[in-house]
Amino acid sequence: MSVSAIMTESFGKFFLPGPTEVHPDVLATLSQPMIAHRGREMDELLGGMRRPMKELFRTQKFLLLGNCAATGFMEMAIRSGVRHRVLSLVGGAFGERFAAIGSACGRDVVKLNVPLGKTVEPDMLRDALTRSDVDAVTVVHSETATGALAPLESLAEVVKDFDDVMLLVDGVTSVAGSPVETEKWGLDFVFTGTQKAMALPPGLALGAASPRLLERAQTIPERGAYLDLVTHVKAFDNGQPTNTPTIPLLYGLREQFKRIDEAGGIEARWSRHKDMLDTVEAWMADRGEKLGFSYLPDEERRSWTVSCLNVPEGYSGRDLSHSLRDKGWTLAAGYGELRPSTIRIGHMGDHTVAELEGLLAMLEAEIE
Repeated sequence: MSVSAIMTESFGKFFLPGPTEVHPDVLATLSQPMIAHRGREMDELLGGMRRPMKELFRTQKFLLLGNCAATGFMEMAIRSGVRHRVLSLVGGAFGERFAAIGSACGRDVVKLNVPLGKTVEPDMLRDALTRSDVDAVTVVHSETATGALAPLESLAEVVKDFDDVMLLVDGVTSVAGSPVETEKWGLDFVFTGTQKAMALPPGLALGAASPRLLERAQTIPERGAYLDLVTHVKAFDNGQPTNTPTIPLLYGLREQFKRIDEAGGIEARWSRHKDMLDTVEAWMADRGEKLGFSYLPDEERRSWTVSCLNVPEGYSGRDLSHSLRDKGWTLAAGYGELRPSTIRIGHMGDHTVAELEGLLAMLEAEIE
């Protein structure tokens, strides 16, 4: 059996909520020869990203592509989008990270906290904005640590009522895996990383910005250099990288966009992810709850890409993840203080319902 055939046969057992498993067809494209990163071939490579990135983020406005983890674009959001004070919505580790980066960049940070597994609701946001003099709001759409999905569209409607307040969105585990309507919802900055629902190796950040955010960024003198939003937007518009690019990952990104098109487009990708969430919910109702599992997030606030489950009494998330790993299946224990009490199933990227059902059967066998 060829190496490619072996890789294809073994695919579908790695369910971390990032990095996600990379399909063998995509991996194969990473070994293409290098090209000049300031020449015609790079212009053609990046130029071919414009249409699919507009479809990915659902916008006709400004796009950017960076050589960094998504955390880099999180810092970019603060440096280019916050003048003085930011309201950070915090319901998990990555909401905390956004707030911490705000402080590290010298901005005043006001935190609106909710318990782990909960989300900030529109009335809570409206009350906080009424009481706080801020010029931006940060929100994690899909909190990878808790599997909670914020009501982003409704939150954006609230922000629109407050003049000159920017909405900066961590879409790391939502973009490409569930609806994110950048332009329709009025989001000012949305970003993700390649290693999540795009199902590529880590190393690239993708983003979309509104015209008013770009205008604000141009008025902020200390935006930094490597993570300057204005520089990134101009570079992408000109078909050039901001710095020496990770060329193999660009090949992979191009291939993944092609595969998304061939599979029916971004809405079909969203639908497959929703089918996987529905599969976990159906398993929980039929078997999981009887075995002692329970959801951390409430119904209607569950991520389409990450399911966070409280483990049965007498078990630990760490031990369950280790036991499944020994059997060839990978999922994640909880994150941070949730590590002992939860597991996280990353059903995103190129996984299918059938593969997910295989994991759930293995998980069930661990408890029975």
